This record gives sequence, structure tokens and C-alpha cells, in this order.
Amino acid sequence: MRGRALLAAAVVAAPFLMGAAAGPPGAADRTAFRFGDPEIVESSGLAVVDRLVVTTNDSGDSGRVFAVDPATGRTAGTTSWTPEPLDVEALAPAGRAHVWVGDIGDNRHVRDSVDVLRVPVGRGDLTTTPESYELVYPDGPRDAEALVSHPLTGRLHVITKGVFAGTVYAAPLRLSPDRPNRLEEVGEAPGLVTDATFLPGGGGVVVRTYSRAYLAAFPSWQEVSSWDLPSQDQGEGVALSGRDLLLSTEGARSRVLAVPLPPEAGATDLRSPAWTALRWLATARGIPL
Repeated sequence: MRGRALLAAAVVAAPFLMGAAAGPPGAADRTAFRFGDPEIVESSGLAVVDRLVVTTNDSGDSGRVFAVDPATGRTAGTTSWTPEPLDVEALAPAGRAHVWVGDIGDNRHVRDSVDVLRVPVGRGDLTTTPESYELVYPDGPRDAEALVSHPLTGRLHVITKGVFAGTVYAAPLRLSPDRPNRLEEVGEAPGLVTDATFLPGGGGVVVRTYSRAYLAAFPSWQEVSSWDLPSQDQGEGVALSGRDLLLSTEGARSRVLAVPLPPEAGATDLRSPAWTALRWLATARGIPL
């Protein structure tokens, strides 16, 4: 069943990956949409779920996420919960109609543990009691603003926000709701990371800072390339939509920008386990790729 799942994921990703590999380098950014909801004032994370763009406000807001229709920029639904989080900084896809909410901010490095919550999202307003999981760093408190979930395994990774460099930590593959889940250091990241997103095949990750994006191979987390991002007041969100990266920033009624992935993103993602399985099966059956 695992092999079939990997193969299915690779087949689904195929049109995107081929397009990304052939995409024009240096294409201009454009406005994808503008947040129309006056309650969205500090977009600090993005995730694309069921053709909706989900975002959350930075620390200081109540427990809530906004599901936005990218065709209009209007909020299609809001999910709220209690108790209020301490410092929400990131979102990641969590399966159909759900997101992971990363309550992982810790500017003063005083939190003994941080939390991730699995929250339902969609059209219409919803009040929920989300599943919550406690995460503990192996080497003391860390501040983080990036949370990613692997598209094939679902495993969560937290990327810290060091000034000069960050650290990538992996959560256990299966999270326990009843006891702390110990994080494991698995890689390095640039400094001042504010968000990140996996490529669809799971073979690469795009990490953003306030001004630059970095493409890293997975699972090595080694940098493949980097490039400048368009100027934003305080860019803290990134998500993948088709062949484009969506970039959000703090500020009322702010624009969400769309920028194309670089050509090397497709080649990087083709090295994922899903594509390895697909190539093996195609070779065994004599099917050219």
C-alpha cells in the first residue's frame, strides 16, 4: 500500500513538475489577490487547502484561521477555537479540509514546549476544539516561524528563526496527544526564516526570509539555489499554488503576490521517493518517462 501511495502521489505531481522544470526564469511577480477581510491584519502563514488559501494573524490574535477564496480575496470561512494560543506563527496542510496551526513563536526563548493544532477549515464559520500536540526541542527553547508537513508521509518539520542561521527539527512520524513529542534535529536553514513549503513530490522545500527564497533538497536540507523575493513590508507567508509561490505580508488589506518557481525546482522534486518509485515501475514495465 505504501508503494501505491507513493506512485499515486508522483503521478498527481507529474504535470506540475514538468511545468516547473520548463518554466521561464526571472518571470515577473504579480498580484494573485488582495485580502479583503479587515480582520486579516498580520498574515503570518499560508497554506493552500482544497483550493482555498488559509492564513492566520501573527501573535496577539485569538485562536482563529481564515479560509480565503483566491478568486476574490474574500474570506469564505473562519475557524475559531479556545483556549487562545500563545504565539501562532505558521500553517501547513494537514490533509483534506484541515491545516496544522503552529503555535511555535518564542521571541524571548522562554517556552518549555510549543504546540501544533490540527484545525478543520473550509467555507462557512466554524467553532471547534482542535486536536493539540505538544512539541519539545532537544536542546532548549527556540523561536520559530516555519512549519511544514511532508506531502507523502505527513511528517511535520519546524524551522527555527535564528538571526544568522536556523535549525530544522523533525517531529515524530506519529504524534502523541497524551505526552510531549520530542523533536529531532535533522538539518540547517538560513537565518531569519519566516515560512516554508514543500514541493508536491516531497523532494524539495522552499524556505523564505523577509527578502529571499531558498530551495533546499529533501531530506538532506542542502541548499540548491536562492533568489530575491519582491519587496514586501514584512513578508511572512509562503505557499505553493500550482506552479507559483504565493507570498503574503503583514498589513491590512495586503496583497498576496504570485512568483514562479525557478526551473531547478522541478529537477529537485524529481529526486523525491515518489518519483524514484515511479521511474522504477516505468522501467520495469518498459514505459518511457
